[in-house]
Amino acid sequence: MDTPVDVVHFMLTVLFVLAAVHALWHGVRAPGAGRRDRVDHLLHAAMSAAMAAMPWSLGQSLPGRTTTVLFTLAALWFPLTALRRHTANAVTRIAGRLPSAAGMAAMAWMPLAHHGRAVPSHEALAAGVPAAHDTAAHGHATGAPVSAAWVTGLLAACLLACAMWSLTRPMPSLRPVPDAAHRAAATDPYGHVRDGAMALGTALMLLMPH
Repeated sequence: MDTPVDVVHFMLTVLFVLAAVHALWHGVRAPGAGRRDRVDHLLHAAMSAAMAAMPWSLGQSLPGRTTTVLFTLAALWFPLTALRRHTANAVTRIAGRLPSAAGMAAMAWMPLAHHGRAVPSHEALAAGVPAAHDTAAHGHATGAPVSAAWVTGLLAACLLACAMWSLTRPMPSLRPVPDAAHRAAATDPYGHVRDGAMALGTALMLLMPH
């Protein structure tokens, strides 16, 4: 680990490995979990494992197009499976699954964004090239549209909001009588912390060079 970027990548790798182990354990061993819940956990485990490998040489061998297709389907899985039962609170159930969908969408977007160099390259940062100059140079060289940077920024902002929401859900409510959301979150605090940490780590990975 020669640069501060490598140190941050190492810490994010540890975070995603822990998240992958936690999600895989619940996907395989959780008692009484339904089929949808098990698929959710396995998708989170697969995403965490891919994110852990992405900054390193092993991650560079991941096929970009295949990764984009698989995680696009995973992003669609979360909101669509919320519609399997036609009930009055369908909007609430879809909203509760959007953070996971946003994470999968970010994972699908990363190969496209990094291929177009929407963020400064690792080599440029190590060489001391200013980020704005490096990004602009790659943009002129490849014709990458400015809209790619906007998509990356919007995804990162969405993930940061999702991270704050997931990390604060298990916290004790200031109300005399906790609402239904806090009572539900109290049943799986570690899961919400994992989801929040994954969202935060994914936002950082979106903005960092690989």
